[in-house]
Amino acid sequence: MTTYAHLLPMPIGDLFTAVDESGAVLRLQFAAYRDCGDLTAGLKRPIEWNAERCAHVERQLAEYFGDRRRVFDLEIDLQGSSFQKQVWSELQRIPFGATMNYRQLANRLGRPAATRAVGRASARNPICIVVPCHRVIGANGALTGFGGGVDIKRFLLQHERK
Repeated sequence: MTTYAHLLPMPIGDLFTAVDESGAVLRLQFAAYRDCGDLTAGLKRPIEWNAERCAHVERQLAEYFGDRRRVFDLEIDLQGSSFQKQVWSELQRIPFGATMNYRQLANRLGRPAATRAVGRASARNPICIVVPCHRVIGANGALTGFGGGVDIKRFLLQHERK
């Protein structure tokens, strides 16, 4: 099975995307914060750099940044532990323009003592923006760590609140 990859130029910087042969998104990550080896680590081999195979992801992200899309209609293939998948699934239920803190997210999962574990799972989210971990903030309202950096998290939240 081949994995197709491409660097997508976006207003927040290049995003690395990888899709499988059916077009399901395997990765969407901020390229500036990782080297190429980290971006492709754990992906099924061989990897073929192919813009055309990733065009559907680029199109939907362009619509998102162009204020023409609030909900993504992409097939995604999330690889992780069952707990991580639960967290990532719950992240997708946070509405466009809304935020939630880690404690609230843990409570929604029925695991009120798992606030830190929720934070760790969110930090390992392999498909940024589409699985909107940027919508999770600190209990005091502070913008906490984010794979693309706090400035990009702020940009994404402001973009969604327009």
